Amino acid sequence: MDTFRVLLIGGTGQVGSAVVRALAADPACAEVIMVNRREHAPPTASRVRQVVLDTAASGFAEDIATLARGLTAHGGTVFGASCVGVGSGSMKWTEEQLKALEVGVVGGFARGCLAGGVKRFALLSAVGSDPKSRFRYVRVMGMKEAAVEAVGFDRLAIFQPGIIAGNAHTPGYVAWLGRLVPGRFGVIDQDDIGRAFVAEFRRGREAHGVSRFENGAMRQLARSG
Repeated sequence: MDTFRVLLIGGTGQVGSAVVRALAADPACAEVIMVNRREHAPPTASRVRQVVLDTAASGFAEDIATLARGLTAHGGTVFGASCVGVGSGSMKWTEEQLKALEVGVVGGFARGCLAGGVKRFALLSAVGSDPKSRFRYVRVMGMKEAAVEAVGFDRLAIFQPGIIAGNAHTPGYVAWLGRLVPGRFGVIDQDDIGRAFVAEFRRGREAHGVSRFENGAMRQLARSG
């Protein structure tokens, strides 16, 4: 069996945790390295470990590059992945704070991955993302996508969910109402997103270019894995 490794940021969040669980359950995943800002409870899966780094440090991208070089030295395919997302808390953040995290930190992480030899990347974003939008959140998501796309990965998969069910940041009534909304703006379960990431890692070793996946495409990916 061909195996792969994943260097991941945002793995302690709601969607990130779903991605880590799906990776830990997949025998093709040899190792997951979670980059965290602070120490969290030790991962229960033996193939998952955490590294604590100061994401605001000037040398953050180079720290990521060093980690990535250690992973690529094993041979085989290594993926970078960002599951960073503020969720409902974004309403309390200024646009500059959002950009510092979503564009600054995620962009630095992506640049470090590529500098360390990681050529394939998966990014959590949001449906309707557009850097020219008049809506702050989707505007910042669009900026994040543009920043990561500009890094120049051989393969970039961008996941753009609508309303995320099973997420602590999504009120139950919102998830229920979202099931009445068809298509890209409706509901998708966070575990489906996690499985879709894993399916991308499994097939992404042969894929090239930039692909965007909305709710329906993520569900298809999740089933294919």
